[in-house]
Amino acid sequence: MKHLFDQVSYDTSKLVTKKYSTSFSLAVKMLSPKIRAAIYNIYGFVRFADEIVDTFHDYNKEELLNDFELDYYKAVENGISLNPILNAFQSTVREYNIDDDMVQAFLKSMRADLSKTVYDTQEEYKEYIYGSADVVGLMCLKVFVDGNEKMYDELKLAAMRLGSAFQKVNFLRDLKDDYEILNRSYFPNVDLSSLNAESKDLIIQEIEDDFNYAFTHGILKLPIEAKFGVYMAYRYYRKLLRKLKSVPSSKIIETRVRISDPMKLNLLARSYVKYKLNMI
Repeated sequence: MKHLFDQVSYDTSKLVTKKYSTSFSLAVKMLSPKIRAAIYNIYGFVRFADEIVDTFHDYNKEELLNDFELDYYKAVENGISLNPILNAFQSTVREYNIDDDMVQAFLKSMRADLSKTVYDTQEEYKEYIYGSADVVGLMCLKVFVDGNEKMYDELKLAAMRLGSAFQKVNFLRDLKDDYEILNRSYFPNVDLSSLNAESKDLIIQEIEDDFNYAFTHGILKLPIEAKFGVYMAYRYYRKLLRKLKSVPSSKIIETRVRISDPMKLNLLARSYVKYKLNMI
């Protein structure tokens, strides 16, 4: 009867995705049904780890993260966990041969959020983004290519740059909370207390370069099962970036842009038309 428990675990990951991110959940719905559960499972794992370091302020975060990691590796070893999020994720790790160094890189970046507040160099900044975002893109790519290593190698850099773009947009959108509540400053050599137009423009251009590369060298070449869902996420984040671009640098730390539900539906409809007309 373990298949019933596994299904409950997958449903739990899906519920976590829907509750924490309506936008990502919408994009996942645009994927082929046969790969949706695996992407929900990945999101559930990374979401819970992120919650530990970002929101559980009244608890011992380091202990919680240590226990989460230990329980994950017990799940991998045993092929089961009574934590449904970990049970679902270990199943996906096994099915799609997700490399352990990806999981370790992710947990390293999450652990950095427990104590590191300023990223002074490009090397530190890139290492954090690799662990917090790029490897999540690579985990998803493992699912998308379903064992096609040649395709994985071809699309690997694009998946990483798309993950980077998403993360950098989040950094800009969440400046107020990251800087004023969590006391974090991810962008190196940028004074967030008085962000100037030049610094903001450089960040925007960096993100646009990531998006352009990811679209041309990755999204357009994805398997049919994944293309439209990933394209939807891409369109959503590019819309966020355009809105951020329009906010004056002096106001961006005071503003948290969002996409309204009607706009999300509009993006979905327009994206679907392009997809059906083979424009992507």
